[in-house]
Amino acid sequence: MKGLILGLASAGYVGYFPWAPGTAGTLVGVMVFLLYSPFPPFIYLLSTVALFALACWASERAEVILGQRDSPKIVIDEVVGYLVTMAFLPCTLTTVAVGFLFFRVFDIIKPSPAGVIDRRMRGGAGVVLDDVVAGIYANILLQLAVHWRSDMLFLIGSS
Repeated sequence: MKGLILGLASAGYVGYFPWAPGTAGTLVGVMVFLLYSPFPPFIYLLSTVALFALACWASERAEVILGQRDSPKIVIDEVVGYLVTMAFLPCTLTTVAVGFLFFRVFDIIKPSPAGVIDRRMRGGAGVVLDDVVAGIYANILLQLAVHWRSDMLFLIGSS
């Protein structure tokens, strides 16, 4: 059971990567998004919620096994955060890349309430929720960028 928990929490042991494991975990999130992207919005959302619950469970148990609160080896939270970032957005090379960048920035700087959650909340939910908040911020910014770009293309095309 220990191997299963650590395998899940580290996103297939990607969290053991020696440099920037959070970034490597987000790349796993990109791959999971590419698998999820053809899903209808309701199934995408349901699948993301199910992965969130699994991530909370695995993260909490991995903290005990690893003996460390929010260990850098636990990167399943980055996978969930990236899926939140990309929710209800088109799957294009641009949105995938910009979503990756936006999520990493918000995950690193942890604007409130993500930082508060990261510092004060314990257990698996605390590990995952700060990334969900970062994903929400990244999603909002990316939604605005996609819609602004669409509006600009519409205006250019109509002149």
